[in-house]
Amino acid sequence: MKNRTTLIIAILFLFSCSSADEHNTPMGSVENIIPQPKSVIASHQKIGFISEGTLIVSGSDLLNESWIVAESWFKNAGLKIEVADKKRPHLKFTISEDIVGEEAYNLNVDKGKIQITASTSEGLFRGWTTLRLMIPASAETGGCAKGFFLPIVSIEDSPEFEHRGLLLDCCRHFMEPEFVKKMIDNLSIHKMNVLHWHLTEDQGWRIEIDSYPRLTEVGAWRTEIDGSTHGGYYTKEEIQEIVEYAAERHVEVIPEIEVPGHSQAALASYPWLGCTGEKFQVANKWGVFKDIYCPGNDSTLRFLETVFDEVCELFPSDRIHIGGDEAPKVRWASCEKCQKRIKDQGLENENELQTWIIERVGNYLESKGKTIIGWDEILEGGLPEGATVQSWRGMAGAIEGVHLGTDVIASPTSHCYLDYPLSSTDLEEIYSFNPMPEEASHGPGRVIGGECNMWSERAPQHLVESKVFPRAIGLAEVLWTGTGVTLSNGAYDNFLSRLDSHLNRLAILGVDYGLESVPVSLSLSMEDGEKAKLYANISPSGSYIRGTASFVSLDGEKSEPQSFDSPIEITGTGEIVATINYRGRILDRTENFPVSYHAGVFKEITLDYEPSQYYTGGGNYALVDGKIGSMDFRDGVWQAKQGSDISFIVDLEGQTDIEKISLNFYLYQDAWIFGPASIKYLVSENGRDFTQAAFVENHEVLENDPKQTIINFNSGLLDGISGRYVKVEVENAGPCPDWHAASSEPTWLFVDELVIQELK
Repeated sequence: MKNRTTLIIAILFLFSCSSADEHNTPMGSVENIIPQPKSVIASHQKIGFISEGTLIVSGSDLLNESWIVAESWFKNAGLKIEVADKKRPHLKFTISEDIVGEEAYNLNVDKGKIQITASTSEGLFRGWTTLRLMIPASAETGGCAKGFFLPIVSIEDSPEFEHRGLLLDCCRHFMEPEFVKKMIDNLSIHKMNVLHWHLTEDQGWRIEIDSYPRLTEVGAWRTEIDGSTHGGYYTKEEIQEIVEYAAERHVEVIPEIEVPGHSQAALASYPWLGCTGEKFQVANKWGVFKDIYCPGNDSTLRFLETVFDEVCELFPSDRIHIGGDEAPKVRWASCEKCQKRIKDQGLENENELQTWIIERVGNYLESKGKTIIGWDEILEGGLPEGATVQSWRGMAGAIEGVHLGTDVIASPTSHCYLDYPLSSTDLEEIYSFNPMPEEASHGPGRVIGGECNMWSERAPQHLVESKVFPRAIGLAEVLWTGTGVTLSNGAYDNFLSRLDSHLNRLAILGVDYGLESVPVSLSLSMEDGEKAKLYANISPSGSYIRGTASFVSLDGEKSEPQSFDSPIEITGTGEIVATINYRGRILDRTENFPVSYHAGVFKEITLDYEPSQYYTGGGNYALVDGKIGSMDFRDGVWQAKQGSDISFIVDLEGQTDIEKISLNFYLYQDAWIFGPASIKYLVSENGRDFTQAAFVENHEVLENDPKQTIINFNSGLLDGISGRYVKVEVENAGPCPDWHAASSEPTWLFVDELVIQELK
């Protein structure tokens, strides 16, 4: 792909201004525009505007409904507007067939006038959005009523990708209609043009369907594990209002109605939709569930057609997302109706049955002028005819889709999942995303764009903005400018410099944006002397981060706070607690790092297994590096292995009297993470002949436990145990049990840290 972005600064030693007071009049800039325009030719000459308090506008009718938005913004900025057709208007909108592209525009600022030219009203709106970002941020709250300066500039701009979206999951946690509108505002200001609205799930059905009222009477509400109730849904009137609100801002709303999986809320409302007819509750935990729509049941097919009839009436978009992901075929394999459908339709297996039902839904929607989008699992039984593929499990689905000749939307977990913590996916990683790798750049199909996905399992409404922003802003620029910017030297630093000013505007707009990256990182170091000591060093992620840190022991003793440039001694097991000053404000939360100084820290360790490439814990020494895995199993500290036992040996480098040995395990059965079936602790003087010091058996390993927690398996106090080598043997729980949604699949072991306490 060619580089679509150039920035040309023409340095002219000229200066002019209006009669406005230069020192008290705000100054706009072309250096804060995000996404960065394709071409900018600017001078240092500046022009004063609105010095007489009125902005003359011509051609505003060409913006169509978007003028409602633009006019409202100018009025909020305290600017008087006069719509007139004068020879030299201050602001002129012009339609021209010379501009190529639906969203392309030219923006020119010269003495006495601003001109925005495009071939469509959408292009004019994108140009106005750029002008808005050039005008001083204080205008957002009426701070430019007496005028402002703008540089003389010529901008030519157009997007590289046509689909630039955000998935908003309002099922796991319901979000109020006004909040959804606010998200649309935030998409629009960053030139993103798609809201992918996730409306049906196992944990909640959020869209009113007149023909099936129990979908919202029952399916929209769940009883949480603690007994509380969570839920809500959008009435048809609310949906229509949101869709119209988005259209005024040139944001397309694409609804997602899941087929055939993630449908437990629907089955709880109408049990006959499933294979067994059993009664269900709306799911109150996360994961994948094996009870899904029954494609062998004709009444289920009629249900889906009726639901989509009403969905099509509400959403003018010509695209409907039908999900298609994470649909276990366990029930279908034992369902007489599903097996009959497979036989009658001449299908090979359950995977082809999924393709069959998706194609049937797709054909029905095609009769209504709609096309379908599905997650990359829809490829497993063959590409459904006419479907767009959204690739989330890496980019393999995108590459396959392009080679099969279909449109593709790229949103891999590696770069686009905003529910993931910063430790997994920070702004820099998102900005490095290449939506169209070489393998997907040629073929009968094409990558039409990408999305960042805001799943809300762990993000109630009040946390969503801080997870989405500023990370989504990075993807907005990647998708608008193309890969040329992201791959060029210094591009990310340039982006950060523009973002720094842009965040001031977001703060004025009341956006509760979060951090660019993990604010601080922890490193540990040993100091040898008469007695070895372990120290923690806190490193901030940027110059805008300040703060202090302390070591807090298990019994609550806290060391004196130290600035980040000072090491902190660790005197046992506890945590480093860092207080963060971010851009001049003290964050409400702290950064906590569980740590332990014990006899095994930084000692030689030998593993008899290869850790998962996705969960290495930082390397082979993860289990004895002094860092203890947190409640976030993606924190980079946990080490994991799937489907097998593990064992390892630690060399303490000398005979040691041992008081206690312990190892932490993560438990999250919905993610296939189980505790161990048993664990042995053994010691040896020579590294060959080992004696068992303790054996811990876990009799409840395969019992259904909904908790997401850390379990410590320890030896208890040891009497007379001494050795140089410590060996640990961990028995895997075996496959997921029958009650589990992923029954028969191999379970995971997540471990960290092996704490060896020396007898004092």
